[in-house]
Amino acid sequence: MKLFKAAVLGLGISLAAQAVAAQNWMLDTAASALIFGSVKKDAIGEIHRMGFASGMVEASGAAALTLDLASVETGIDVRNTRILEHVFGGMAEAGITANIDMNTVEALGVGETMTYDLSATLHFLGTEIRFSEPVIAVRLSDSRAMIVSDGMIWFDTEELGIDAGVDMLQELASLPSITRAVPVTFRLVFDMQM
Repeated sequence: MKLFKAAVLGLGISLAAQAVAAQNWMLDTAASALIFGSVKKDAIGEIHRMGFASGMVEASGAAALTLDLASVETGIDVRNTRILEHVFGGMAEAGITANIDMNTVEALGVGETMTYDLSATLHFLGTEIRFSEPVIAVRLSDSRAMIVSDGMIWFDTEELGIDAGVDMLQELASLPSITRAVPVTFRLVFDMQM
């Protein structure tokens, strides 16, 4: 009888753990950001950023994030406006889809980290670009986790379909050059939905 009760209790704990692991995770847009760099005049590097409008990882691991292109911040208002108009073509959003195994992240103790390769697709101005990069996952609390890029992801402006827009920025700013390789990093903070 004791063995039966222990088995039932063990099964109950296992099912409860699976139920917890099968939660959706919502992106904390205020704590998350995408950061990208540019180089002008061959030697002047600058850092820019934009935020996310929304994001969620479903219990299945399917993740969908929406970039808020209108939130682009370069530190110069007129450049922000020009990027929105000429590079982004007035588009307000872009998307990222991926599969994130949050069960593995949930298995981490609070304060523990792990590194793994994340495969994702950037949906940007009608173009789909697949990429895979190492990321670091950190368990911040029982219901909060963070995933950050472990290095830089490099995109090129031709691949992104924005060469003409960058040409226009260069012309408007009377610059001799703007580098066409764009380094990107990101910080994603998720809260478990109870």
